[in-house]
Amino acid sequence: MFNKIFKKRFNKKITTNLTATLLLVSQISFAQTLSKVEQVSSSTGGLKNNIVELDKSDIVSKNQVGANHKTLTYKGMDRTEVILARNKKVKQLVPASSLNQSIEYSAALYHSFSIYTGYSQLIEDIDEDGYYQTFGVTFDADVLSSIPNDQAVVYADLYLSEDGGPWILYFSTDDFVITGEYTEDEFEVITQLDSGYVPSNYDVLIDLYEVGYSDVVATYSSNDSNALYGLPLESGDYDPEYIEVEYIEEHSGGSSWLLFGALMALVIRRR
Repeated sequence: MFNKIFKKRFNKKITTNLTATLLLVSQISFAQTLSKVEQVSSSTGGLKNNIVELDKSDIVSKNQVGANHKTLTYKGMDRTEVILARNKKVKQLVPASSLNQSIEYSAALYHSFSIYTGYSQLIEDIDEDGYYQTFGVTFDADVLSSIPNDQAVVYADLYLSEDGGPWILYFSTDDFVITGEYTEDEFEVITQLDSGYVPSNYDVLIDLYEVGYSDVVATYSSNDSNALYGLPLESGDYDPEYIEVEYIEEHSGGSSWLLFGALMALVIRRR
């Protein structure tokens, strides 16, 4: 009797998302296993406004400068481990033939640094569940000096913390130039979380380094701005594109029962 009622309700052309749901459940189950092994992300960064006061002929190519810090060397490491690893490096200024040669810069000149502001931008959420796989972080680092328009070569480490957990490095920038307290030298990093990041709220922390020195010279994080606090993020393996499936049942209910049973088995297994 129940089978007849079921067939009556499904023996017409309907649009259903059972198949899509089945694929989604399987994908999420696989993603949870993957997240225990590795978190994978890809990022790109650069000056948001290319207005740094340098002649174009003086700008060293990314390949020449970016290799100084090997941006992937410490990726995935805890912040404490990263700082210790950088402190083990030889405290030596980069050669005069590098980017430092292009600016009025002296190692003997006293100056300090700060990160004036930092904010985030949520960019892409494919399945529209409120968690984004692509986001941006922009920050403005300043040189604090008695010399007007003093310049320095710096780089930054960017970290994510899930719900107050440890800070994990997800990107290190190439070297870039900052000038005094200019706002035109903001640096922007766009990141896509590829796999292993469960849907959750993530905080952001930025550590600034002066090239040639191993110590952190300035830090800015979710403690300084709500714009870096509790970002709703997830990686691409949790953010599949929704595919609407047209399902037609014209004869028997066997296929419907098979699909329904498989779906229920997966749901029960996950619970």
